[in-house]
Amino acid sequence: MPHRQTAPDRPRLPAGWRRLLARLPILLFRCGLGWVFGKRLLLLHHTGRVTGLDRRVVLEVVECGPDGGSWTVASGFGPKAAWYRNLRADPKTLIEVGTRRHAVTAHFLTPDEGAEIMARYARRHPRTARRLCALMGLPSDGTAAGFREAGRAIPFVRLDAPGTRPP
Repeated sequence: MPHRQTAPDRPRLPAGWRRLLARLPILLFRCGLGWVFGKRLLLLHHTGRVTGLDRRVVLEVVECGPDGGSWTVASGFGPKAAWYRNLRADPKTLIEVGTRRHAVTAHFLTPDEGAEIMARYARRHPRTARRLCALMGLPSDGTAAGFREAGRAIPFVRLDAPGTRPP
């Protein structure tokens, strides 16, 4: 059976053994092994906007705030990703980074903010940034301007703990 895409310009959702592999980090977090990922990945708890059930997804941390109370993540599957839509419906949630839990509020960033975040990310992780752009079907010539353009098409979300000052 062919695999359905959420949007023609976004990567396909993993299925079969790839889905199991993609969800393995959730199991590691649930077993108290989130420290294995350091500050690079976080476990996002979100509430299903239709079902009201607790859902979880592991996301890469694109940036951490200087005060340690904010984390920026990206929706590689675009604005139709379930976790992104669920946060739009209920932005107050809980994350786990390492072995610590944090109550946070989601703030949806503008395309211009996303452009600058992607350019900074590409400076820190150039190979990963090129691979991500290719996976998401976003054109990028490997320059800062190319990554900025790609960043305008990626929905970024900043997760702020209470009392965190926005950048």
